[in-house]
Amino acid sequence: MKHALLSALLFAVPLAAQVKITQGTDRISVDIDGKPFTAFFIGADNAKPYMAPLRAATGKIVTRGYPMETIEGESKDHPHHRGLWFTHGDVNKVDFWANEKSQKGAVGGGKGFVVTKKVVALKSGKKSGSLSVNFDWNDEKGKKLLTEARTVTFYSSPTQRVMDFDIKMTAVEAVSFGDTKEGTFAIRLATNLQENKSGKMTNAEGKQGEKQVWGKRSPWVDYAGNIEGEAVGIAILDHPANPRFPTYWHSRSYGLFAANIFGVRDFENDKTKDGKFEMTPGQTARFRYRVIIHAGDNASADIASEFKKWSAVK
Repeated sequence: MKHALLSALLFAVPLAAQVKITQGTDRISVDIDGKPFTAFFIGADNAKPYMAPLRAATGKIVTRGYPMETIEGESKDHPHHRGLWFTHGDVNKVDFWANEKSQKGAVGGGKGFVVTKKVVALKSGKKSGSLSVNFDWNDEKGKKLLTEARTVTFYSSPTQRVMDFDIKMTAVEAVSFGDTKEGTFAIRLATNLQENKSGKMTNAEGKQGEKQVWGKRSPWVDYAGNIEGEAVGIAILDHPANPRFPTYWHSRSYGLFAANIFGVRDFENDKTKDGKFEMTPGQTARFRYRVIIHAGDNASADIASEFKKWSAVK
């Protein structure tokens, strides 16, 4: 009887989990409250790991489908804009940003690839779940420049989808993140969220639209609009403990939504400045971001208060 009861309890735990993390051959699937939320693609055929698609709590997809799938009416620009990703366009002159097989690499040192080294841990849970994966940042010849340890935590909520990213980069050799706007923590949003459709980006200072948000520093930016009659928004929050807080924003009217601390010369249009970020062998840099997919706009979702609460977390 005791053995039967123990077995029943063990089988009941996964069934009760509200955040379910499941590993497949080339991806890690994330379900929240019994519904698919996203998949984290980590297969060897990918130039970098990425999450796609991202969904609101209602199930509405808030990221562009291309290049993973072809959807009528979607633009087919920038094939390296895959869902949500974290790379940079100049690491020791190696391009980890525009690094699809069809691309050459933009900065003269060829393309770089972010390769999955190890799935460290997958944890499902009633209120939250997480995944931890290690990656190598290699140049085209396979030379390792950096290692990355990434943990993403997902939370159960009836009205929002919240993710916390904790990314630790360790230099294998002397590394320089070059000054370029082409980076870094990024999402390519669904077509209907573009500013020529229904979208509007707003930063923590209340500035709106690409002309007032792009290249400016701010603790957070929210990009909100309307998808199939549903008001929905996505906020990216930059943690105060991150290097060079608050970040610059490489956020475009066509749906690119990215935090980037490195592109100072580009963002300030000042050739006398240099935003490069140098790391010595063995040195570690930590980056933390929160992504909130919410109903309504930044005011109704009270992103300012959400940032205040999250930024207090050490």
